[in-house]
Amino acid sequence: MWEYTDKVLDLFYNPQNQGTIEDPNQEGIAVVYGEVGSIACGDALRLHLKIEVESDKILDSRFQTFGCTSAIASSSALTEMVKGLTLDEALNVSNQDIAAFLGGLPEAKMHCSVMGQEALEAAIFKYRGIEVEHHEEDEGTLICSCFGISEPKIRRVVIENGLTTVEQVTSYVKAGGGCGSCLADIEDIITAVIDEKETTAARIAAEISEAQTRKPLTNVQKIALIQKVLDEEVRPVLIADGGDVELYDVDGDFVKVTLKGACGSCASSTATLKDAVEAKLRLRVLPTLVVQAV
Repeated sequence: MWEYTDKVLDLFYNPQNQGTIEDPNQEGIAVVYGEVGSIACGDALRLHLKIEVESDKILDSRFQTFGCTSAIASSSALTEMVKGLTLDEALNVSNQDIAAFLGGLPEAKMHCSVMGQEALEAAIFKYRGIEVEHHEEDEGTLICSCFGISEPKIRRVVIENGLTTVEQVTSYVKAGGGCGSCLADIEDIITAVIDEKETTAARIAAEISEAQTRKPLTNVQKIALIQKVLDEEVRPVLIADGGDVELYDVDGDFVKVTLKGACGSCASSTATLKDAVEAKLRLRVLPTLVVQAV
């Protein structure tokens, strides 16, 4: 018997926004849906969005799902969370946000929140003319043939959620939960991600320590180090959330950057600038750096 929070049980017994959205054929209004999962695999979700074209804002959201208590509760929660958001803001909603909204999910049921995040992305990609079948996560080596999970998708969920065991990966995306022939490959991916993270952090820390011990950074060294930290530590995180950042200029301790993608038009772009970019550069390069958007 799973330990469910009161919020999960409430949305299971009294789901909000269940059903479809009929296209009103109204000028300036678009209706689209995103679909993930498979009934054959045990879970499936179709997420419907009603969008105001001019503002790019989600006016309404509904869901149809085939699945367990967590799948229904996660889907219902997601529809409540995205109402009133712009599409770029909605793309920043993570599976962890869905789980937090519910007061937590059993780890073995985290794949339900991941399914919600993926259905939301699928709907928005379809609206923007990006075929779900060509999402970059579907490219690359197929690791789990039972559930059709690719290497890039496993790497993403490992990085975003800080996963360290095969069991956790199975809980989040079901990979490895079928015949089990891919378990060794999943473990190799986890090991590679952890090694890359530790190697990158150690290398950058050593470079920074050596540069600061010898003499103050020249402007050329500072720019090169800033670019390295952005490329290796900041951009991968932002790209995983649909955004990006580009170095524009460095003037003394003022670092000017351009936020792109979801980060550029997101209401929380200021927080991204300070928390994700400036804090990392202050830690890795110089504590006096100030990051500004241009």
